[in-house]
Amino acid sequence: MNAVTLPAELWADVDEGTEALVEEWRVKEHDTVTAGQVLGSVVLVKSSHEITAPVAGTVQRICVQVEETFARGTTLIELS
Repeated sequence: MNAVTLPAELWADVDEGTEALVEEWRVKEHDTVTAGQVLGSVVLVKSSHEITAPVAGTVQRICVQVEETFARGTTLIELS
């Protein structure tokens, strides 16, 4: 199982305790994705960032839904 998170470098200059918001998902559970494919986008400190698949696989679970917030290190999507 591959856990997809917001890359650590995007959190580098962000204060501890700050949360991000899932803006949209472009995939749904059980979709097949390719490495580098855009899965969705999030907003962190007023900036939108795309989330990409680190590897090819199948979306097993979307862990954070649209309009939900999440903290640093949270698994957003699980791929197999």
